[in-house]
Amino acid sequence: MEGVLLLNKPAGMTSHDCVAKMRKLAKTKKVGHTGTLDPDVTGVLPLCLGRATKIVEYLTASHKTYEAEVTIGFSTTTEDASGEIVDSKKVEGDLVTTQVNEVLSSLEGTIEQTPPMYSAVKINGKKLYEYARAGIEVERPTRMITINECKLISDINNSKGLSKFRFRVTCSKGTYVRTLAVMIGEKLGYPAHMSHLIRTKSGQFSLEECLTFEEVEQIVEQNQLQGQLISIGEALNDLPKLIIHDTLAEKVRNGAVLDLPSDYHTTNVGEPIAIYNDKNECLAIYTKHPSKSHLMKPIKVLMI
Repeated sequence: MEGVLLLNKPAGMTSHDCVAKMRKLAKTKKVGHTGTLDPDVTGVLPLCLGRATKIVEYLTASHKTYEAEVTIGFSTTTEDASGEIVDSKKVEGDLVTTQVNEVLSSLEGTIEQTPPMYSAVKINGKKLYEYARAGIEVERPTRMITINECKLISDINNSKGLSKFRFRVTCSKGTYVRTLAVMIGEKLGYPAHMSHLIRTKSGQFSLEECLTFEEVEQIVEQNQLQGQLISIGEALNDLPKLIIHDTLAEKVRNGAVLDLPSDYHTTNVGEPIAIYNDKNECLAIYTKHPSKSHLMKPIKVLMI
């Protein structure tokens, strides 16, 4: 059993809960997820089974797309609807589309973001949420994130001193959408929090392709799970691809250093190159050699 299962994560489960359940369904210990989703968040969660656990890091690095709802008028400890209210301010007048569009477009590009206290980011070996639960405030390092798109996708609901609207954001790894909701509120002059979130795309994978746990359970009962898994080679389609012949394939399986094709001379050290055989099976992940620019070396052999 190996490959990538596209799960439509349900609300109320952590990503780790999903992994644990999939281990039982697939009867294998080798299951890993490709990017943490908070319990209340639903949507695309690729799970890697068997040998595919070796490629988790390459799927995690992909850009993600979310559809979120932000509530303007009060903020919470967790920056989402599950937290306690920490600040409130009635929205005066009605927020209008032009005003919101201007704020959303101002967030596009490379920006700084500070992870929320209730997050899994580690400081001195402890996760931030552990400090938060103990009532300890620690300094959080800012990080650079990239927002490719941030667009309004609903009408603005102005009612009883609150304003709500939905937006779609495509962003880089490490972006906290709930913090983005807070930033949107700050730019509008009000406390805010994220009141709903669904991940609609993770790299090349979209929500329409995903299965619910109920569907997975039916497939397992029919003994057809392997047929629903995306192959390792297909899952790595987003990476630069190099197809090699059988003779060279044997060297790749043994972890040999290879000549770097002229087409890849602009590749930086550390950037992955997926090596395939003529059967479209991904054999290994290579990268440009750190000291010999005309060579490339393996960073992960996938097929021995």
